[in-house]
Amino acid sequence: MSLAQLHYTSASAEDDGGGARFTAVSAGIPTPVLSEAEQLLGYEPPAGAPYHPTTDELRSFPEAFSFSALSDGSHLLSRTVALGGPGAGRFHAHAVHLPAGTGLPGDVPAITAWRSPNWASTTPDGGTPGRMASLPASAAFGPEALNDFAVSRSPWLAAVFADLRRASEESSSTRVVLVERQSADVARWIALAGAVLPPENARRLTFTTYTRRPAQSPHRVVGVLPQDAPEPNFDDGHGLRVHNSTGPRPAGPADDAWAETCARIWRSRSPELFRAAAELPGEPFAAGPLAVTALCAGVALGPVERAAAADWAAERPYALDEERTWLLTDALTAPGIDRTSTELASVARLLTALDGRSPAATTASLAALLVTEAVRGGDVTLEPPARSAFAEPAGERASAALVTALGDDLRTELATGAPTAPGRSVARTVQLLRIARLLDVDCADLLPDVVHRMARCLLGEGAAGCGPLLLDLLDEQFDVRTALLGELDRIAPHDPAGTERLLTGVALPFTGTQALPHLRMCAAAPDVRAGDGDRVKVLHTVLRAGGMSPFTEPLVLRTAVGLVWGEDTPTAGEARLLLGGTTSDAHRTAGTWSVLVAAALGAPADDEEAPELAHDLLRGFPQEIDARVRGALLLLEFARDVRSGAAEPGWAERARKLCAGADPVEPGVRDQAFGALAGRLLAPDRPEAELYAFVHSDDADLIAAYGRAARQDTVLGRLRSEPAYVADCFTVWSSHPHAGRAWNETRAALLEEVLRPVARGLSAGEVAAVEEAAERTGSSRTAEAFRAWNRPGGFGRRLGSRLTARVRRS
Repeated sequence: MSLAQLHYTSASAEDDGGGARFTAVSAGIPTPVLSEAEQLLGYEPPAGAPYHPTTDELRSFPEAFSFSALSDGSHLLSRTVALGGPGAGRFHAHAVHLPAGTGLPGDVPAITAWRSPNWASTTPDGGTPGRMASLPASAAFGPEALNDFAVSRSPWLAAVFADLRRASEESSSTRVVLVERQSADVARWIALAGAVLPPENARRLTFTTYTRRPAQSPHRVVGVLPQDAPEPNFDDGHGLRVHNSTGPRPAGPADDAWAETCARIWRSRSPELFRAAAELPGEPFAAGPLAVTALCAGVALGPVERAAAADWAAERPYALDEERTWLLTDALTAPGIDRTSTELASVARLLTALDGRSPAATTASLAALLVTEAVRGGDVTLEPPARSAFAEPAGERASAALVTALGDDLRTELATGAPTAPGRSVARTVQLLRIARLLDVDCADLLPDVVHRMARCLLGEGAAGCGPLLLDLLDEQFDVRTALLGELDRIAPHDPAGTERLLTGVALPFTGTQALPHLRMCAAAPDVRAGDGDRVKVLHTVLRAGGMSPFTEPLVLRTAVGLVWGEDTPTAGEARLLLGGTTSDAHRTAGTWSVLVAAALGAPADDEEAPELAHDLLRGFPQEIDARVRGALLLLEFARDVRSGAAEPGWAERARKLCAGADPVEPGVRDQAFGALAGRLLAPDRPEAELYAFVHSDDADLIAAYGRAARQDTVLGRLRSEPAYVADCFTVWSSHPHAGRAWNETRAALLEEVLRPVARGLSAGEVAAVEEAAERTGSSRTAEAFRAWNRPGGFGRRLGSRLTARVRRS
């Protein structure tokens, strides 16, 4: 194969620097190629270049060595250098044309032609040069020179390789700007890239070692001098990625395992590993083959790259021979390395892939690493290896060494419970128990305390994502399963809601011979609650799910109440059914008697079941109820007795004393008792002595309750339908003017706001009936007072007031 040549210069040796033009072109080069080449072969001297550069100054000018893609699919490989003479912009470009689908002879990378001795700096004679046979490489890129350069650019290697990978992809818009003081160093960067990129990507990577205007360059890799460098974060829509080796070192990794591995290989001066890695299976730019090759050759890698190597080998357990597999595992298990959880997870996958395929000496080292990291590193996501990893004599020796090194630490942490992040203590305990069983470390004496802590953590934190691991543990270790389920069942009555949440998240296997009534109830509760709105029925259904009667195991009652009502309080009616369905002894033992008391004290004032419940509670729990609560329950019982007519005389005084003894009394309890008292005093058959004592008590709360009761619908309805009741209320509300301020204000308000609207709505016959009843139950003066009070107009009201006063005095 021969290469067609082009020579393009700014001036001939004879003129004074006229316009640039082609001065020599091989035959057969299409005219469109020449038109495109003109746009690529120009040269702009560095900023501040002298107008008449000396020979030494010309040597310092950068050399623009470019590999450019043309629109027809062909390429142009060119070298442009500055010329001496008048004017700093004189240059000469020598290029070869590579038709589409062809490359340099020997299919060598274009960068190898940098400073080839066949490049010319002057136009040959004749105007039509022949075709060039080759562009032999110079000695500029010898192995040691590139190794030295790579080491000198260590901080930038990974970031540059990561961007070169992006730039080499066909659909990419990324362009890499390399800032160097010498264009030769840009060429060395491109030589480094040619070694690491897959051959196809390397062949189509266009570049130029020098330009003044990187944003306008059509090349994927662009070299510039420091004075022309864009800012590192430069972005004007051209997709430039700037790497300035003359500036500060980059901070942080490149976040590209392939690029980081390439960088470490170059730093170790081992570029031959790129060729060796290319023989391994894998996608282009896959970090795995490179990382495996590097580790087997003794190159130190970071945790991300080591994880990539382990993952690649785990996916292809037959890709490596026994020797390289051993070298890889030896590198992965090297001591003194900080490992991440991601890397350890990759090592675990590799162990699973090799287990049964590789000798125990290979797998045992990986298993020992995982166990050691699990015990000492505290990564709870790391699962212990399978027991088969410690098979054969080599595995047994590794296991025995682990027991010696870790056995005491393992037992100590199980005994004390090492501090872990919230929500991870259960996972840690599961992990340690599984490792103890794997290594045959005897922990039977520690088991009671271990499961005690684990059970409480499970109820407090839940399984926290370790549910499957917990189930594996219970399946593997019957003694742990029995102890843990028994402990959970024992403490379930103290936290039924937490137990239910746990069982909702993790289906614990309690279907064996253990009774576990509380766990069974907690498991059944969600479905039972969803199927019935009657909470008392739900409670009995939940109790049946536990398989034990509250008469024989009272604590199931506590669990059931907690599952059905949770943080809520039963109604007084529900509480009466609960108490009636079992004995007070069962509630006393279960501790649910306090729930029944709360139901009574929390009932609303109109709940007729609350006084009955209070009566039952006072009889059923005489020793458990303290003085204040007893006073409140007695107040409710007093309401019951008043309504039934069983209350002893002295109602008002007893209500006041009970209320004082129950202070701070619940509003519903007080309103229940005061309302019952007021209701009885509003009845026509009330004891007059009780009414008199009540009116003269001057107790604002008691009298206010009377006022509220008089406004209830039952009283208003009776007033509208019973003239005699109207007369009775008028008589009472017009009496006892000297009883005190509270009574006077209340009775006056009742006369005006309650009785007067009713009286105005009465017919003439009903008014006459009221007057007749007033005269019959009181006197003629009472009837006269009612007529005067009921007369429209201010005069009638004043007269009625005077007559009413006479009634009071009489």
